Amino acid sequence: MVRIPLAIGALLAMHATFAQTEWQPTRGHTQLQIWPGAPPDAVTTSAAESAAPDEDLVAGRTWLSVKNVSRPTITIYSPRGANTGAAIMVLPGGGYKVLAIDLEGSEVCDWLVSRGITCVLLKYRVPDSGPHWENECKCAVDPRAPMALEDVQRALGLVRHQAAQLHVDPRRVGVLGFSAGGHLVADISTHWRQRAYTHVDGADAESCRPDFAVALYPGHMLEKTTRELQLNPTIPVSRDTPPTFLLQSEDDPVDSVDNSLVYYIALKNAGVPVEYHVYPTGGHAFGLRTTPHSITHWPALVEVWLRSIGMLTSDNRR
Repeated sequence: MVRIPLAIGALLAMHATFAQTEWQPTRGHTQLQIWPGAPPDAVTTSAAESAAPDEDLVAGRTWLSVKNVSRPTITIYSPRGANTGAAIMVLPGGGYKVLAIDLEGSEVCDWLVSRGITCVLLKYRVPDSGPHWENECKCAVDPRAPMALEDVQRALGLVRHQAAQLHVDPRRVGVLGFSAGGHLVADISTHWRQRAYTHVDGADAESCRPDFAVALYPGHMLEKTTRELQLNPTIPVSRDTPPTFLLQSEDDPVDSVDNSLVYYIALKNAGVPVEYHVYPTGGHAFGLRTTPHSITHWPALVEVWLRSIGMLTSDNRR
């Protein structure tokens, strides 16, 4: 039986019945809406959320694509055995158009909980929720609100607000994201001082700064208005940006290695602890699935890194 913390359980009162076409977590886990009412900057649309297998195979298997998310949620995956007290919010990729909810979401949570880490899977709003500064023609400021950033700020505040009930150390809450989710990792790592929305309740008084960050094959990181190798200026790296782990392949056909490279350089120049792994092959969007490419053994590297920065030690198992 899964125990739902009372304070988190209160969120269930605002949890409407999902249509059958909407993504549902596996049995024993419950989705919780993160906003008590309509999300800020909500966009009215007639398109309903849907979840369906994508045609492209990864490691010989399909993956589930979630479209038209207008009601962002979190799903808590708690360790069944020893609990380290650390928590990681997982941000699936999908180009800010869809969410690869299992490939870069629930499958990652299964790995994390097996390591004693609480996983919080964020189903953030898509499409058109980011990047929120520039449109594809590179010629004008994009008026869209930063909905994905709003969602991750809110969700991190909720986790820290309910840390005791979730058996989580509020000083060891990080983020991990893939592709567009990797960009969202950088977005929240550099936009945590001020909420992008009007405060709703006590959860928004909590810090939304990640204690650590993992960005895997991140996209949308390059400055698009010049041909020079520069980080997009809307990612204002400072010495207060959290310690970061970066990983990408040189042959990534979707988000070139330059995306992670410019972020690494900015982090290094700001004095932020950063570990960067680049592999010659591996492609894009492999998630946690093992392929013939050695890059897919990245989870072991992340575990070692988490221990090296003090987020996982033999002394903090609960």
